[in-house]
Amino acid sequence: MQFDVYCDESRPDLFSSEKPDAQYLVIGSLWVETANRDQFKKAVHALRNKHKIGGEFKWQKVSPSRILFYKELIRWFAEQGFALRYRCIAIDRSQVNLIKYHENDQELGFYKFYYQMLRHWILDWNEYSVFCDFKSNRVRTRLHTLKHCLACTNLSSSIYCVQAVKSSESVMIQLCDVLTGLTAAQLNSTPLGQSKSDVIKVLQEALGKPIGPTAKTEQKFNVFKIQLQGGW
Repeated sequence: MQFDVYCDESRPDLFSSEKPDAQYLVIGSLWVETANRDQFKKAVHALRNKHKIGGEFKWQKVSPSRILFYKELIRWFAEQGFALRYRCIAIDRSQVNLIKYHENDQELGFYKFYYQMLRHWILDWNEYSVFCDFKSNRVRTRLHTLKHCLACTNLSSSIYCVQAVKSSESVMIQLCDVLTGLTAAQLNSTPLGQSKSDVIKVLQEALGKPIGPTAKTEQKFNVFKIQLQGGW
């Protein structure tokens, strides 16, 4: 089968910040069968038109005037069941040793965790196209290297592409942004206004549980809180 994977991140500057304002960097991904891609995009565009949402939507734009759109968007995501899945990795910045494990290169470390987020859902006999939110990299070959490493993860699967896309051009990356942003807000205990709190509540009610670290086997909304200090 063929799959599309749409990716985005929250607080990518945490590894290099001298005054970090959060504990967890979160990298998220939205997984969909390629055969369902167009109908899902049309559904999201229809919701945007219904609520008169112009331009790009994202977690940072959740507001009282747009709350009905974001609530309906989250309910729609939940209603798709396993046909539309989300997975993210949460990295505790205090556990990251850039000097010892990442050549003192925060960009290298970032993409190593990107790999860890994706690799566990690369399954036998499938083909994957990965679309990453556009990010200016110091080393221009980062995505090429990520593609190569993913291809070596499972030799029976195929990585068709790992491509940078501007989020403004992809409603699926924008949806991933919303899911990643609200997950990061929960994990970091970020103070929120009523609108964002309400959006999180809608998702938690749809999932039937609080947003937080999940078991590896969780298929709909998987939150991988990586343990870099060892343990169970």
